[in-house]
Amino acid sequence: MCGRFSLTLPTEAMAQLFEAAPSNALPDGPRYNICPTNDVAVVTSDAGTRHLRPMRWGFLPQWYKSPTDGPLLINARAETIAEKPAFRAACRARRGLIPATGFYEWTKTAEGARLPWYIHPRDNAPLAFAAIWQDWEGAAARFTTCAIVTTAANAPMSALHHRMPVILGYGDWPLWLGEAGKGAARLMRPAPEDLLAFHRVDVAVNSNRAAGPDLIAPLPA
Repeated sequence: MCGRFSLTLPTEAMAQLFEAAPSNALPDGPRYNICPTNDVAVVTSDAGTRHLRPMRWGFLPQWYKSPTDGPLLINARAETIAEKPAFRAACRARRGLIPATGFYEWTKTAEGARLPWYIHPRDNAPLAFAAIWQDWEGAAARFTTCAIVTTAANAPMSALHHRMPVILGYGDWPLWLGEAGKGAARLMRPAPEDLLAFHRVDVAVNSNRAAGPDLIAPLPA
């Protein structure tokens, strides 16, 4: 799964990388501890014109009467995304990319203590998570919401967790965004085993209020 991530890339660099027009309402960065319900930057495509837009992380199905009317859907499983009533329409018509520079996962000790790990590309290049999105409107609020698509972990990641985000390479972006015809389902696979590295980080990140670059620093040996 993916429950926290970082994004340290400036807006201008993201806009250039994804060839997308940036919104003026994007969250300020750098951000080292992006949490569910935070606004995140999402790349979408409208007939081939890309936009970089803010969205609330936590997908809200149309039938929710309020943002707390049901579970917070921060992830969508690749294996069932096309069948689940909450996700199937968005999977067909509203796919996006969520830029990131790394993400977190946790393991547990025998005593139940949660130990955080930071996962990042070996070459420190930016990541693009596969995402789905939709607009939601209730009696007192309106949001554009999103979820990160997840798949089975590859062999290295399985040491930390059995799930991981779907990570898309540059050449896959047009197909996922609906710019290159049909067949996006085949992109929902684990990342190459040599893409990512990971290291233990301080338990400070266990708090969703924690911030700053120290959160991603490796623990001293």
